[in-house]
Amino acid sequence: MLTSVVTTAQRRRARVRAPELVGRGWLNTGGEDVKLADLRGKVVLLDFWTFCCINCLHVLDELRPLEAEFADVLVTIGAHSPKFVHEADPDALAAAVERYEVDHPVLDDPELTTWQAYAVKAWPTLVVVDPEGYVVHVAAGEGHLDALRQVITELVAEHEAKGTLHRGHGPYVAPEPVATELRFPSKAVLTSAGTLLVADSAHHRVVELERDGETVVRSFGTGERGRQDGLEATFSEPAGLALLPGEVAAKVGYHVVVADTVNHLLRGLDLDSGEVTTIAGTGEQWRGGETDGPAGEIELTSPWDVEWWEPAGGIAIALAGNHTLGLFDPVTKQLSRLAGTTVEGLNDGPALEAFFAQTSGLAADGDRLWLVDSETSALRWLDADRTVHTAIGKGLFEFGHRDGQADQALLQHPLGVTVLPDGSVAISDTYNGALRRYDPSTDEVSTLATGIAEPSGAVLVDGELVVVASAAHRLDRPVAPGVAAELVSGQAHKVRRPPSDIGTGELELAIVFTPPAGTKLDDRYGPSTRLEVTSSPPELLLDGAGVTTELTRTLRIAEGFPEGVLHVVAQAASCTDDPSVEHPVCRLTRQDWGVPVRVTAGGPSRLPLMMGGLDDV
Repeated sequence: MLTSVVTTAQRRRARVRAPELVGRGWLNTGGEDVKLADLRGKVVLLDFWTFCCINCLHVLDELRPLEAEFADVLVTIGAHSPKFVHEADPDALAAAVERYEVDHPVLDDPELTTWQAYAVKAWPTLVVVDPEGYVVHVAAGEGHLDALRQVITELVAEHEAKGTLHRGHGPYVAPEPVATELRFPSKAVLTSAGTLLVADSAHHRVVELERDGETVVRSFGTGERGRQDGLEATFSEPAGLALLPGEVAAKVGYHVVVADTVNHLLRGLDLDSGEVTTIAGTGEQWRGGETDGPAGEIELTSPWDVEWWEPAGGIAIALAGNHTLGLFDPVTKQLSRLAGTTVEGLNDGPALEAFFAQTSGLAADGDRLWLVDSETSALRWLDADRTVHTAIGKGLFEFGHRDGQADQALLQHPLGVTVLPDGSVAISDTYNGALRRYDPSTDEVSTLATGIAEPSGAVLVDGELVVVASAAHRLDRPVAPGVAAELVSGQAHKVRRPPSDIGTGELELAIVFTPPAGTKLDDRYGPSTRLEVTSSPPELLLDGAGVTTELTRTLRIAEGFPEGVLHVVAQAASCTDDPSVEHPVCRLTRQDWGVPVRVTAGGPSRLPLMMGGLDDV
């Protein structure tokens, strides 16, 4: 039984020595290298992450209270294992560590050396190493805070009794702060007064600038991280901004909708008074609950961009955290699912059956809602009849900088899209450092500008594109008026993550999950687990695709496909294991894997994926 509880005794029997931490270098250590031997006596938590991954960013925030609670006995190490070429750039990694306020040492592992040593298969993955240097717990995905707290508490008690626990400071050294007017800005819009509003993400505020893009008029938000409403408002890494139509703004009492990303909220900004109000979300991250209902009662997950879309009569929301689009009606104050299933991937068709992958930019053009899916490096659109189409993009593992016909063009983790006056669209091709153009009339892709520091959005001002150069902490005008677009025939890339070997015929897919101590998988109110499996190409799976409530499943793998991707989404609700409690507290653990597989005759017939615990079977 793969979903069995792993006890302390089982962890002791495993006694797997933690491999050494090997990479190109270290950040947040004052220039010093860190060896596992240096950490003897501490509980070590390895966080395998990459900065493009929204789930990884969620985990960074989940870990903050744990790091504070166990500050004198726990050392968190971020093992950065890049997906995209840009993420392997040491300067880009250093910027990301600052951008996301990573307050622990980070190992730069561009060759995935440590990733492979720990047999990691997914971002994010968490590994607990005990004070004697043995791996005692592994967890993939989000929602593991309680389990980690229990494991760490147990280890502290055990090793304090043995005399093998050493309290005190770890190797973290805070970097020197850098002061700039904007810090990692995300999106910008042009107001009816002709000024620019910019989401100043790392300063946790919204800034109004003159049309020159430099002169500050005023700011909204104190600059402190928080979720307070009113005139002294606080935000947490705000991103998208959307202006409401005048008649709608008059009805609801605010002019701008702000995607308050890390707070998992939508906020309303009144440009006349400067007052900020919470208009959608609860402040808690969505983990599988309702998506339709009163806006103040529905959980959101990392809203990254927002856009008024007239055919839907509301604000479209790029919910990067669960790969869906939401819809907010500011007049009725209702939220609903606009598109997506929560499966991460690239699949067109009816909106509620389509797959998205961390949608991060939106732009409306009449009946068409343009969007960029960053994890599939794709430009897509949604029609008024709620059908999804892809213009550029090949899936989760192919990217690059290549122009020409759209079916051959490649992007690299784009975060923004802007409609141009001629009906074409400008793409903020973030990890290529470029501004690209797609022309629907010719189905061609070209390059408008390069050398931009992580462009994340753009806005038209007097016919000129003003680009949010996020990593340069400013707004740029990289395209001179009248300059023609260029064609770039760049290199195509594939994610270098090692594939998992599997055989043809029957394959046992096993999701390994251990409920945290004191909890159990509770089926009193229906199934507490869910497993959804699809594949790219779909023909790779002869049998076993679809949704079931068991965490193990037998798949049938077709012959004739040397490689492919298994898309796996698993979740498990673990509830308080106390029969005297009438209404047990339940917490949802969830992970999605895009597992690249290499298919060979006679290959392995079992594929275990770790969601939490140790695979002792």
